[in-house]
Amino acid sequence: MARWEPGARERLVLAAVDLFTEQGYDATTVTQIAERAGVTKSTFFRHFSDKRELLSAGQQTLSQLLTEGIAEAPAAATPLEAVAAGLERASGAMGPMNRELAPRLAAAIAANAELQERDALKSVGMAAAMTEALLARGVPNPTAHLAAELGILAFKCGYANWLDASQDAELAPYTLAALRDLRTASQSLT
Repeated sequence: MARWEPGARERLVLAAVDLFTEQGYDATTVTQIAERAGVTKSTFFRHFSDKRELLSAGQQTLSQLLTEGIAEAPAAATPLEAVAAGLERASGAMGPMNRELAPRLAAAIAANAELQERDALKSVGMAAAMTEALLARGVPNPTAHLAAELGILAFKCGYANWLDASQDAELAPYTLAALRDLRTASQSLT
């Protein structure tokens, strides 16, 4: 087994998703994931506390990118304009690996209630991070919560549309279009 080879974290995620697809989440062990990735079991635990954590591997980075984009939006930006800046920043970090893994990851999540719960908590965590970033900009509490939730929904809708688009398409136009659509839809609620 390779030790200290670069890219271990990514290889672990790929190996896990492949194994979850092939034999199911419950039947897959940490040892099998490590072996498939070409690393030791201790290397697995240096990167992840358990196999569930593999599915939220990018959550912290994604939340950070969303909040950085919100924080760096112009001072005069509306809450949704700040959310759009966060979506644009986070979307820029998504690439071919995300597109490749998405269908297999979705299938693994759909087949396991525990993973569905973990996936829902991921969305809640990202919304909370966005809310905090908006509150730090001085956005009132209810407005910050609503804008963050719209941002998460826009990210999910845009991501789904991106997966159906051509392979060379970038994600940002899809998340921003989804946010515009949601903004329009919310105006029709009054």
